[in-house]
Amino acid sequence: MLSTEYRLRLQAICEKIVDGQEVSLTDMVWANKLAKANHSAHEIMRAAQRRAFSEEEEGGLGDFLQGMGLGNPDPSTHKSNFDGADDIVDWFRQEKTDDWRQRD
Repeated sequence: MLSTEYRLRLQAICEKIVDGQEVSLTDMVWANKLAKANHSAHEIMRAAQRRAFSEEEEGGLGDFLQGMGLGNPDPSTHKSNFDGADDIVDWFRQEKTDDWRQRD
């Protein structure tokens, strides 16, 4: 569980990301370390990244995916076709954080 101080700091950083403002390297390193260590922080960062990359209108597919927490927020990583069965299997594998067994 995140402390109030950590959550507020992370939310301030995420708002800067969404608004396209400059975020210091120190803040980004701190936020990424926190996201690796804490699932709640990871989800907050992921939602901010999705909002920053999103160009969908409200009620559209992007809005639905955001609400469900599905997909990678970075459009440069989106897959448009598969080269074979192994490619499909790799696509369905989840990337887990370093400590994915941790429970929040």
